[in-house]
Amino acid sequence: MALRLAGRLRRPEHTDQGSAAVELALVTPLLVLLLLLIVAAGRLVQGRLEVASAAAQAARAASLARDPSAAAAQATAVASSALASQHLTCGSLTVSTDTAAFRPGGQVSVQVSCTVSLSGLALLHLPGAETLTAKAAAPIDVFRGAGP
Repeated sequence: MALRLAGRLRRPEHTDQGSAAVELALVTPLLVLLLLLIVAAGRLVQGRLEVASAAAQAARAASLARDPSAAAAQATAVASSALASQHLTCGSLTVSTDTAAFRPGGQVSVQVSCTVSLSGLALLHLPGAETLTAKAAAPIDVFRGAGP
């Protein structure tokens, strides 16, 4: 009976109590950082889509203009307005309008480049900036008159 009692009083030497809490405390900051990086990547993709949308809107507006100089002015105005309405702040905005084929049946192309700061992405305050660029083209109506 003494042997049996002595076996019950002995504690195991290696217990795993509390190890799950320690592992969770070590892994949680890494998971939060990974989540923030995923959100930042998603916001960059959203920014690219917004620049592409602005380029398409600018090309459409330029195709409705009466002459090449008005097309370039319309494209710039519509691109900056579209980006502002989508709450995308550009450090530098460049709108290039190609009016080489500006005639009935031709097309007009617009390239929009927007440099955005990475510091405002998902609470990460990443250093640097990214330039988002998109190009779009719109046809000019075949039955359009030369001007008023």
